[in-house]
Amino acid sequence: MSARVVHCAVGPDVIDPVDVLSRVGSDEDGAALLFVGVVRNHADGRPVSGMRYDAYAEMARKELASIAHEAAQRLGTDRVAVEHRTGELSIGDVSVAIAVSSPHRAESFDAARYVIEEIKKRLPVWKKEHYDDGSDGWVEGTVPPGTGRRVPAMPDAEVEG
Repeated sequence: MSARVVHCAVGPDVIDPVDVLSRVGSDEDGAALLFVGVVRNHADGRPVSGMRYDAYAEMARKELASIAHEAAQRLGTDRVAVEHRTGELSIGDVSVAIAVSSPHRAESFDAARYVIEEIKKRLPVWKKEHYDDGSDGWVEGTVPPGTGRRVPAMPDAEVEG
């Protein structure tokens, strides 16, 4: 089977999880899974009031499509949809949504996990947390286990959001 990514998007539009989930599924699927990442009110023991995601938009769209395509190929399903939001987000806002459907649940769980882990490693999207005390800071990225290095926080620079 030739894998075809159903849907990928990176940008400032509000993510509707129901819409993302509606983009996957077929009569042959016994599982449809939706992962929704939301902005929480704390990070590393500090109260958070919100956050900002900035991205190198063109590169982020291409990389997200690559990640979703890889998941689809690994899974043998063409039913993968993923969206990542950029811009200012408030507590409770959806920052990422991943939907996968497949004949069996294990494949859907595996694909969704693969997508979110690869997003954390590879997507050129940077997160700036806003803290309750009025300060803010860029969050360091995730590096694949075993590399012994850290991805630095984004420097202060103009980045497309």
